[in-house]
Amino acid sequence: MTAAQAPATPPAPPRGPAAAIDRAASGLLPAYFSLVMATGIVSLAAWTVGVDMLGPWCGHFARGLFWLNLVFFAALWALTLLRVARHRARLLADVSDHNRGVGFFTAVPAACVLGTQTLLIADSPGAAWALWGLGAFLWVLITYTVFTALTVKAVKPALADGLSGGWLVSIVATQSVSVLAAQLASAGLGAAPAGPAHDAMLFLALVLWLGGAMLYVWIISLIFYRYTFFPFKPSDLSPPYWINMGAMAISTLAGATLLLSGRDSSLIVELTPFIKGATLLFWATATWWIPMLVILGVWRHIIKKFPLRYDPLYWGAVFPLGMYAVATTRMARALNLPVLLPLPRGFLFVALAAWTLTLAGLIHRLVRGLSPSPNPPAPRDPRPK
Repeated sequence: MTAAQAPATPPAPPRGPAAAIDRAASGLLPAYFSLVMATGIVSLAAWTVGVDMLGPWCGHFARGLFWLNLVFFAALWALTLLRVARHRARLLADVSDHNRGVGFFTAVPAACVLGTQTLLIADSPGAAWALWGLGAFLWVLITYTVFTALTVKAVKPALADGLSGGWLVSIVATQSVSVLAAQLASAGLGAAPAGPAHDAMLFLALVLWLGGAMLYVWIISLIFYRYTFFPFKPSDLSPPYWINMGAMAISTLAGATLLLSGRDSSLIVELTPFIKGATLLFWATATWWIPMLVILGVWRHIIKKFPLRYDPLYWGAVFPLGMYAVATTRMARALNLPVLLPLPRGFLFVALAAWTLTLAGLIHRLVRGLSPSPNPPAPRDPRPK
């Protein structure tokens, strides 16, 4: 073989910060907005639970997480928009994927949880309204795009391969829009909260709360069927299964927020006994899931020795822990159950520890990804000796 006939050496992949950012955008996991969800709910747990228990420093910590969350939110949207512009084919393929498509729902609670932080911690109702508008728009867009794509898809996976706890993020998304709507109804926008707009927002929050609860019944029935009637490997127990609990925890928070924000609404007052009963039912269901998920986690990592290493999906496990703390606190106030208040205080520390460990894993992943790789070996000369 002559030098002219020798195959050309493939070009080296581009390097540098711009290339690294482009690769990150290309392979961005749709569920990565759970980073914002987890950081936001730990911040809110510190704000609503920790300040009374640990003092003012906990409020400063919550504010610090709020500013950090703004950075996370902006960075993820920058990567998402870059993905839309440069890697649209991969993004559209994710939309119709039964495992990755439901991850797009994390963008909705990310916006709404950040909106709650903006309202409660930053005291900026105007920005909170803007984030609620973004979350509501994304909820409509993602709900009817993803579920339509999965419905009309010609080739579909088997139930055991296509269904996971990540599907319950659709409930979390629905309830997050409900929670922030009820909070904004009581906060107003520089005006008295009572009035037609107040009642309309509360009605919307109520409808979303009920719709999200019904959606949970449909999906959790399939997940429980998957649990008990199909073979279950350690790799099947991915971190999003903690959303089994988290979806009920945020449903609890939505019901409690309706009760606390709707004291001036005739509709909410008339439905108060029903809302109280349903809220307590959701909290009991969330509480039931906690020991079950812990046992399955022990089975996965200790008995079956499945490796415990960083996975972006672990942010979806941090969020339910913080949400349980916030939801229990709000329900205890709405239902006048002070006996429950020690429980969220313990979960605050658990959520904070889980968030810290997951953040350490993310930082390690980023540092390892940005560190220069060793020089590749020189290509072998293909010409015969």
